[in-house]
Amino acid sequence: MGALNLTVEKVKLPFKAPFRISGFVFDNQDVVFATLDDGKHRGRGEAAGVYYLKDEAGHVVEVLESHRAAVESGIDRASLQSLLPAGGARNALDCALWELDSRRTGKPVWELAGLDPPRPLLTTFTLGAESAAHMAEGARRYTVARALKLKLTGEAALDLERVRAVRAARPDAWIGVDANQGYAIDGLPRLIQGLVEQRVSQLEQPLKRGREADLEGFVSPIPLIADESALTLADIPGLVGRFSMVNIKLDKCGGLTEGLAMARAARRLGLGVMVGNMVGTSLAMAPSFVLGQLCDVVDLDGPTFLKHDPPPTIVYSDGMIWCDENVWGRPGRQSA
Repeated sequence: MGALNLTVEKVKLPFKAPFRISGFVFDNQDVVFATLDDGKHRGRGEAAGVYYLKDEAGHVVEVLESHRAAVESGIDRASLQSLLPAGGARNALDCALWELDSRRTGKPVWELAGLDPPRPLLTTFTLGAESAAHMAEGARRYTVARALKLKLTGEAALDLERVRAVRAARPDAWIGVDANQGYAIDGLPRLIQGLVEQRVSQLEQPLKRGREADLEGFVSPIPLIADESALTLADIPGLVGRFSMVNIKLDKCGGLTEGLAMARAARRLGLGVMVGNMVGTSLAMAPSFVLGQLCDVVDLDGPTFLKHDPPPTIVYSDGMIWCDENVWGRPGRQSA
């Protein structure tokens, strides 16, 4: 380790258009950029925090500033895990430390993580919860997408109307849906029957966090995905027998270090793995792209909602996402 200089910046990212999910509407996203500089190399991380945990950008900044002295005295990825709890602040620092280590060692992050060289990944593109006609039109405009993720609101009749409209607009597409905790267990059979009829491939987070036991013994013909029910590594064992897959987001779990541990633990327990994102720039997607190399389903479309994604940027082409090391983690690159 050794002394570090920490720079913290909060930035508002305007959206191209408002984005609606169950219980929330967003027209911008505040994010926090954290940079660690050792005088020769630097590492960068970005975090949005987790809005439903009251861990938003302002809180992320407060946590970072309250631990500035400990961070600048010198930390590594291992010591960070005990210094900060899971959340946006730890995510920003953890990702910055991965890039710093990459530049110090001259090895790309994927190699430091024990992974094979990265490959392009099929990613979902998300449609916010709007009218059925509006979502169908959005699906038609997503000509780059081969996989679509639909946000639902917990109103079964309207949600199924949305799904039917999108399926009619895009009969060729893989479709998954995200209920964002909008349903109760007694509403699931009707919803799932309609999803099966429309060839929907998965249902994400149907019930509120804390109601996971309601799924004990519930048999679903399509995979159920844990999102809000799977914040950190500690949540993984409790998903077995209730969910088929876990959606890992670095802002939830506190960085790539824990995200990789979650993916490997899920695999050992027979669960599938998905990587998702809070909306952010390409810098936020880059560490998740590394994690995505271990995943069955990838949802890394965050920059597509922004009016401006600062370069260098990831590339979306033919439904795929590609992130090269110029975006984040280029080994051996000197600090500017």
